[in-house]
Amino acid sequence: MSSPLPSSPAAPSVLDLAPVVPVVVVDDLADAVPLARALVAGGLPAIEVTLRTPVAVDAIRAIAGEVPGAVVGAGTVITPDQVGEVVAAGARFLVSPGWTDVLLDAMRSSGVPFLPGVSTTSEVVALLERGVREMKFFPAEAAGGTAYLKALAAPLPQARFCPTGGIGPGSAPDYLALPNVSCVGGSWMLPKDAVAGRDWGRVEALAREAAALSAGATSR
Repeated sequence: MSSPLPSSPAAPSVLDLAPVVPVVVVDDLADAVPLARALVAGGLPAIEVTLRTPVAVDAIRAIAGEVPGAVVGAGTVITPDQVGEVVAAGARFLVSPGWTDVLLDAMRSSGVPFLPGVSTTSEVVALLERGVREMKFFPAEAAGGTAYLKALAAPLPQARFCPTGGIGPGSAPDYLALPNVSCVGGSWMLPKDAVAGRDWGRVEALAREAAALSAGATSR
């Protein structure tokens, strides 16, 4: 889990690291490392740090440098400049809420795995035309949820998804049961009160429960 993710076609995919990718918003840089250690200890090594706060890039750098078991990535990547900045900080995968040709080119040139965001069939087909098969489905619940992804599986079986947006422990198993879903993104293992109280033991316990969903993901 802690080995690099090379960019060759045979490289391990971020979609295969764990059934759940924690979507992390770091407000206090001091929380980044202990939070990441709790997630990794609970069995969730792939950690998406969203670029929604001023300390996000520094948080990625800290996790990359101090948590050997973590595969830290950057989320909410929307500009080519951000791509270069987060990769330099140690991000090992990139996630965007949507994509343009310019952003896609920057992510492809970064040398690290990436998940461009889609919410329509046309966007999926456009990415497949460009040789991209792994995507983020966002916002998952608002964009049609499991019914939408199930409908895509037959005509577009080559596309693999990480749905994110409105997913919790109750709905995650339904997504993971779909043939075109490899993992889900979510933040339910990071309750605001637990993070505010620095209750990393609780975070680790919730992460372990999320990691246990892999049994359903691998039984397909």
